Amino acid sequence: MYPTVNNFSHRLRRNTSHMAKKLITQLIAACIAFGLVFVPISGVTALSDTQQLVVDSWRLVNQGYWNPERLDDVRWRRQRQKALEKTIQSSDDAYNAIEEMLGELGDPYTRLLRPKDYAAIKNSTSGNLSGVGLQLGPDDQQDRVVVISALDGSPAADAEIASGAYLLAVDGQPISDLGLEGAANALRGEVGTQVVLTLQQGSNSPEELSLERRSVDLRPVRTRRLRTESHTLGYLRITQFTEGVPMQVLEALAELQDKGIEGLVLDLRNNSGGLVSSGLAVADDFLSGGAIVETRNREGITDSIQAGTSTLFDGPMLTLVNGGTASASEILAGALQDSGRSTLLGNRTFGKGLIQTLTNLSDGSGLAVTVAGYVTPSGRDIQDAGIEPDRLLSDPEPLNPGGEGDRWLNEAEQWMASLLELDNNTSIP
Repeated sequence: MYPTVNNFSHRLRRNTSHMAKKLITQLIAACIAFGLVFVPISGVTALSDTQQLVVDSWRLVNQGYWNPERLDDVRWRRQRQKALEKTIQSSDDAYNAIEEMLGELGDPYTRLLRPKDYAAIKNSTSGNLSGVGLQLGPDDQQDRVVVISALDGSPAADAEIASGAYLLAVDGQPISDLGLEGAANALRGEVGTQVVLTLQQGSNSPEELSLERRSVDLRPVRTRRLRTESHTLGYLRITQFTEGVPMQVLEALAELQDKGIEGLVLDLRNNSGGLVSSGLAVADDFLSGGAIVETRNREGITDSIQAGTSTLFDGPMLTLVNGGTASASEILAGALQDSGRSTLLGNRTFGKGLIQTLTNLSDGSGLAVTVAGYVTPSGRDIQDAGIEPDRLLSDPEPLNPGGEGDRWLNEAEQWMASLLELDNNTSIP
């Protein structure tokens, strides 16, 4: 999932904190209030509703896109003119014109979401999903998209589709024809219906896999107590940053601390991102002051988003990451690593360092626009590079994070127990 900024009027859980106030101010400025501050465009009069969709989409990109030089390169004003020269009588005509216009940018994250796709994304950020449970991302090759992660409890997870696999076709339609959004849309459908995926995993030959669509309970926050021979640890797994995650994390941390945990294992494996505001709020739970992330807007201005001074948990912690850890979860992981707050264990993360706003258009469709890039507090740009963990864990990677026989989790427990023993020994006079 791409990192998105939700309605800025919905303040973070701790809306009185300095971090929340500054975040709202900075991101509103960076995103130009979702691009909804329209400017007059000369030469366009008496537009039809469908033509207005094209003009509104053009305006949102013109006002909010993070790389104005790219707009100049593609002669963005000319793109509007070319789009309006087409016959635009239906919604499909408008959508096709918008998609052709956006295609000139060469940015797979700035894209039109047709009404069905837009509704599905809004549902997923609120915790509801129907389909096979695959989070997809763009790939350099046009004939495939990459699997970021399979959501826990989904048909894709049950089929053990691994992060990094390539989706080549859906129901026989090649990805080169469908595109990223078309592939995501093709995977959705009525509960109980079948869909055939053509996948390539690793160096294996492509294979077809039939999955049954179903409703997926995202359960983005999962927690339990872990016991070693001599220590009690907490386990907190966040699978996606939806609207309710900050409050669920607050409740989970309170419950774990009531059980007397000595340390925490935070599991961000296969967390493909979600709402940036949720990820920042969770980071604020663990950090006492200091930067969470730095954003870079279209004016080239770098703004640092700071954590508040109070924390919900300040004990020892480790964080598990892998190739499915992306976007908003990388912001959290990068902040924890750069601050020295938590050691990262696992594999290199996905590498998604761009932020999009998601804005509804007048007919129920939506527009995602890349409005900012981000770097970790130490200045690392992770776009296409990801975050290297402090300690690589052994392959093959477990396919059931948090489940029975999760070898990486067992290693994290042992590592945490060693850290606690070291702390206990060094504290003895």
